[in-house]
Amino acid sequence: MDVRASRYHEVYARAQRDPQGFWGEAAADIDWYAPARQVFDGNAGVYGRWFVGATCNTCHNAVDRHVAAGRGGQAALIYDSAVTGTKRTFTYADLLAEVSTLAAVLRDLGVAAGDRVILYMPMVPEAIFAMLACARIGAIHSVVFGGFAANELATRIDDARPKLILSASCGIEGARVVPYKPLLDEAIALARAKPEACIILQRKQAEAALIAGRDHDWAALREAAITAGRRADCVPLAATDPLYILYTSGTTGRPKGVVRDNGGHMVALKWSMKHLYDIEPGEVYWAASDVGWVVGHSYIVYAPLLHGCTTVLYEGKPVGTPDAGAFWRVIAEHGVVALFTAPTAFRAIKKEDPLGKFVGKYDLKKFRTLFLAGERADPDTIVWAENLLKVPVIDHWWQTETGWAIVGNPVGLGQLPVKHGSPTVAMPGYDVRIVDDACREVATGKMGSIVVKLPLPPSCLPTLWQADERFRESYLAEFPGHYKTADAGFKDADGYVYIRRHGGGAGEPQGRRRMRRHRHQGRAQGRGAVRVHRAQGRRQPAAGRDRARGRRAGAREDRPGRRVQARDHGGAAAEDALGQDPARHDEEDRRRRHLDHAGDDRRPGDPRRDRRGAEGGARVSRPHGPE
Repeated sequence: MDVRASRYHEVYARAQRDPQGFWGEAAADIDWYAPARQVFDGNAGVYGRWFVGATCNTCHNAVDRHVAAGRGGQAALIYDSAVTGTKRTFTYADLLAEVSTLAAVLRDLGVAAGDRVILYMPMVPEAIFAMLACARIGAIHSVVFGGFAANELATRIDDARPKLILSASCGIEGARVVPYKPLLDEAIALARAKPEACIILQRKQAEAALIAGRDHDWAALREAAITAGRRADCVPLAATDPLYILYTSGTTGRPKGVVRDNGGHMVALKWSMKHLYDIEPGEVYWAASDVGWVVGHSYIVYAPLLHGCTTVLYEGKPVGTPDAGAFWRVIAEHGVVALFTAPTAFRAIKKEDPLGKFVGKYDLKKFRTLFLAGERADPDTIVWAENLLKVPVIDHWWQTETGWAIVGNPVGLGQLPVKHGSPTVAMPGYDVRIVDDACREVATGKMGSIVVKLPLPPSCLPTLWQADERFRESYLAEFPGHYKTADAGFKDADGYVYIRRHGGGAGEPQGRRRMRRHRHQGRAQGRGAVRVHRAQGRRQPAAGRDRARGRRAGAREDRPGRRVQARDHGGAAAEDALGQDPARHDEEDRRRRHLDHAGDDRRPGDPRRDRRGAEGGARVSRPHGPE
């Protein structure tokens, strides 16, 4: 491959030389009610803010403008549930109707711009409708991974203080139904802050009892709004207003709320779809992730819709729903041109179908690129996928905090040569450096801390929710003038970045101590001990107590591709491997990766999380490497 055929170096140099000009041009692809007075204001916020003075609306850019441009009949969302056998397609016109109707329901319940709304949802279309409905009226959504344990949900309720919570009666994990409503009820009972109301989507697999005066039936509210003809218009918002809060587990007992703004987020994600992923409007793009994690936010929901693509929402696993051909079926049936998933998912497929026999059963002629993230993409898995699929297999690295790739291989600018073991090079806007403890750049090939020179590019977190000082201390204080990724690695002579280990992160020693404590407590309690899970009333091995309470095996879910977990939980390419979120795989599987990551994809309260040696002799694991 001729590196000279790529425009990467030219584009990257332009972004470094004139960041305001570069991102100002990228912003032309977004509709603004009012343009920015200043593309970047270094005196605003903690380290500066992007598109200061501009007003916009993310839902308008993701939905309304495509309908207005005459593309209302194009498929916007394909829902494919392997666990229920349901397939539905929503056009952009359908999406507009659903979102504007739900936005009117939220407004009728008193939700206004700036209010927080927590979403505790499974992988169903209503989760996406809810995110966009919040964005439409300026409410700040905070999606909590469906099935997350009650006490963890309670901490997020207390921090966000939501006016409203949207949830479902249950989620479905493989063949297992996971009731959500008991967990939600317990979380609200534990929380000091109480929502004014809850909207519950009833699923036939496990309907839930509603609490009079607080809970509302989703379908009934929707039907009433449609009958009355109520729809809500988009509300103009400041580009610097928060779009969402995405919580990651801190090390002090209080979760960290990563804030994403409206303007910069749209500009960077829209840019990435063409220039990083090489996707055209109208094409089908699939991120096999979960809406509860950052990959789901960025690349199931916002980026594909901002770009005018068709996005796939898949409720299922890469194996077991029903077999190792699940991914190939989805790609073939829906004409997917690019898949973004985690290496763990491919390891699971490889384990079940090492010769790739299932691939031959499906027509993959439209499929042209596989993207991996969420954890280290080991060379064996990459080579297996390359040989099997005969398409480029592209690794990239990013974090919950950044919202899009820090390091990647920009296929849309002309693919660079792949070096197995490296996610390739810094993306435009990121000045990635390898430094020593004194923040001095180290020599080529030498290990050091990976930092990004400020300012961070658009889409990256401007701060933590209501915690500017915590943001400074966690990310900016240790290396003045730089953002600390909390990872370590090196660059080679071509500028390729290699991530070699998790470098610590804010409060890392305490976090690791907690992980060890969870592990040893579980061993001490023994596999034979059982306890009753209060929320669901079922007996569970006591070894899973901390996880049932919501600490995914003690994992820190604080950055994509960097799920740090107890050593004996890393394991397998099993269950959700399974899964749905490449981002979460990011911080997982340290046993398998030189990045010192581990992964656990099972939901809290899943008895299978508490068995060792099951699922093919390994622990069932799952993906936020970007989480």
